[in-house]
Amino acid sequence: MEKLTNREIERILALSDAFGPSGMEDEVSSLVIKELDGVLELTEDKMRNVRGELDPSGSGPRIMFDAHLDEVGLIVQAVKPNGTMRFLPLGGMTAGNLPSSLFEIRASDGRLVKASVAAKPPHFMSAAEREAAQSIDDMVLDCGSVSAEETRDYFGLDVGSFAVPAVRASYDENRGLFFGKAYDCRIGVAAEIETLIRLKGKELPCRVQASFAVQEEVGERGVYANYKALQPDLMICFEGCPADDTFQEPWMIQAALNRGPMLRHFDRSMITSPRFQKYALDLARANGIPVQESVRSGGGTDGGMIHTEGVPCIVIGIPVRYIHSHHCWCTAQDYRAAVELAVKICETLDGSVLESF
Repeated sequence: MEKLTNREIERILALSDAFGPSGMEDEVSSLVIKELDGVLELTEDKMRNVRGELDPSGSGPRIMFDAHLDEVGLIVQAVKPNGTMRFLPLGGMTAGNLPSSLFEIRASDGRLVKASVAAKPPHFMSAAEREAAQSIDDMVLDCGSVSAEETRDYFGLDVGSFAVPAVRASYDENRGLFFGKAYDCRIGVAAEIETLIRLKGKELPCRVQASFAVQEEVGERGVYANYKALQPDLMICFEGCPADDTFQEPWMIQAALNRGPMLRHFDRSMITSPRFQKYALDLARANGIPVQESVRSGGGTDGGMIHTEGVPCIVIGIPVRYIHSHHCWCTAQDYRAAVELAVKICETLDGSVLESF
């Protein structure tokens, strides 16, 4: 595999570290615009969706790339008299992943305040409480404050403050292994950016559009605004998808690290366009690009929102271990293969191919 450039590595690490829970994607959208400066002209709407077209004067089918900017996080629901904070999850964070976790909360002055997720210590639990399942309702964020006034006035935290895991990304170059938070979907964002860079200046049989959407983790809310503005004929959804290679039986593994991107036939939000899916799979195999196939009983993507508009859509998912948790792993090899596949699709997909779908 061709090694990643330093710029690609730095971009992926910066995207992982960026503060961007659902509803507060400003930092991520700004980073995307910066990375694509000189590649295409992008606009940003008031939700912080980002969109544009690689060559507006081109011809052929309009293919919209999409990756979502947001990550799972928390939002402060109330400040208690003792200074701790009740919270709600933004997206699918489970109670079992939270106790003793460290978060960063965006204060009113813009700084990041560290806070741990606390639950009642076992010393004070009854036997029944120790046996009971954990609930987010029983947890608080604790920034070290001793009163509600100190939380609000000194720390600048209050109802509506946003939080993300306090994790810094890293890269093991020898193994091509990324560690960090938010690779759902920041590794997809990175793949879309790199694909756009590689396609810049090529003569293509299609028109390539860029969509970077907000609020996917809370119901695919942002992508529809990009769809309305761009009016694509097809959609390629880049995702950071849940890797299953550490807990499934070997015969059920459909998204392992270092086996290429996962092309999903089905999830609870979408039955993938069978003809577009076959075209992508055949193209990958003809060009020696490793891919995996999956059928998922859960999950969902921005494609689930747009395919109901009659737009054929595929998902190119880059496997991420322990998605929606603080500590995730993904690989350069899978990222690179996702980029190569998306480039090949855009180099070959013309109007006659679209008609065959």
